[in-house]
Amino acid sequence: MFPRRRQNIQLARVFGIRIGVSVSWFVVLFVLILILSEFFEEILSGSKTTIYLVAVAGALGYFLSLILHELGHALAARRQGIGIAGIDLWFFGGLSQMRREPATPGEEFKIAAAGPAVTLALTLICLAAGSLISSGHSFAKVTLSRETTTPAVGLIGWLAFVNGALFVFNVLPAFPLDGGRIARAVIWRVTGDRYRATALTGRSGQLLALALGALGLFGLSRNGSFLDLMTLMLAFFIYQAAGAAVMQGALGRRIQNIRVADIMDREPVTIPEQTSLLDAQDQYFGRYRWPWFVVVDEARHYLGVVRQQRLEAEIAAGRPALPVTDVLESDLPVRIGGEAPLETLLGSEGLGRLGAMVAVDADGVLEGVVTLAQIRQALQPAA
Repeated sequence: MFPRRRQNIQLARVFGIRIGVSVSWFVVLFVLILILSEFFEEILSGSKTTIYLVAVAGALGYFLSLILHELGHALAARRQGIGIAGIDLWFFGGLSQMRREPATPGEEFKIAAAGPAVTLALTLICLAAGSLISSGHSFAKVTLSRETTTPAVGLIGWLAFVNGALFVFNVLPAFPLDGGRIARAVIWRVTGDRYRATALTGRSGQLLALALGALGLFGLSRNGSFLDLMTLMLAFFIYQAAGAAVMQGALGRRIQNIRVADIMDREPVTIPEQTSLLDAQDQYFGRYRWPWFVVVDEARHYLGVVRQQRLEAEIAAGRPALPVTDVLESDLPVRIGGEAPLETLLGSEGLGRLGAMVAVDADGVLEGVVTLAQIRQALQPAA
C-alpha cells in the first residue's frame, strides 16, 4: 500500500504485470505460517503434517488475496489508460505501481474502488464455499470462534475472515488506504480542488495512525504480543504516508500554476540520429560529461535516450561505428507534455529512473528537457 518502488524479487507475471516481493515478504510469510500453525492446531483434528500444510495454504492464500486485490487496481488503471510498472508485495500488503497519477476524480474513484471490490468478492466466495461444504451454522462458528472442524472448512473460514477484515479496514476513509483514495475522489469531485482533498484525507490518515499506535501501545503494556508490535509498525507506516499526502496537498496548491514548459531547458544538447558511437563519445559524452543524452532525428522528433555506460560497452566490444540509434532506450517512460502541471512531473516514473523528463509535443517533436536540478530550483520558493 505505502512504500515507493524498490528493487525486489520477481515472483510471476499475470496479464503481463510483474509481481515482485521485497525481502520483508519472506519474513512475514514465515511468521504468518507459525501463527497459523498455532491457530489451526486448536481447531483442526488432523495430524501435525496436515495442520502445517493448512497453515502454509492459509498464508499463501492470504498473499494470493493481496495479489488479486492489487490486480483489481492495476486492471482498472489500465482501463483508464494508465500504465502499470508492476505490483510489489511487502511487509503489510501490496502496491500497484502506476506510471502516472489519476488525472480526474472519476479515474481516481474507479481505480481505488476496484481493489476493495475484488476483496469483497473473495469474501463472499469463501463464505458461499464454506456454507456449501458445511452447514451454515457450523461454518459461522468456525469463522468467528475456534470450534473444531475439518481442514477444508478451517482454511476457507480463515480466508473468509481475513478477506473480510481486509475489506473493512481498507475502506476506512483515511489516506493511504483505498477508502481514503475513494474519499479523496469524492471530495475532489465536489470541491474541484484535488489538493484540498489530498490534505483532508491525509489528516484522516494521521488520525487513524495515532489511534492504531495507541491501540498497539496499550496491547504491549498488557500482553506484549507480536500482533501489538505489528500494529505499532503499521501505524508508523500509515502516519508517514498520510503525512506525505498532507505535504503534497499543501505543496500542490503552491505549485498548481507551474507547468513543465515554465522550468524546462528549451534548447537542450541533443545527439543527431546518424551520429556514430565513437563520435558521440568524443563530441558529447567526453565534452559535456553527462551520463545520458536525448537523440533526435532531423525534424527534432524525440527518438530515445542513449546512456554512456551502454555506449562505452559497445565501443569496447569493437563496434564504434554503430549509429547511436542502435543503442537507444526508446521505451523509457520519460515523455511528458510541456503544458503538463509540475505536480504530474513529480509523480512520474521516468523522473526516478532517469533523473529527468523529456517534453514533447503532440507530434513527438522535442520541446525541451527538465531535470531534477531544475525541479528543485522551482520548488524552493514553494517550500
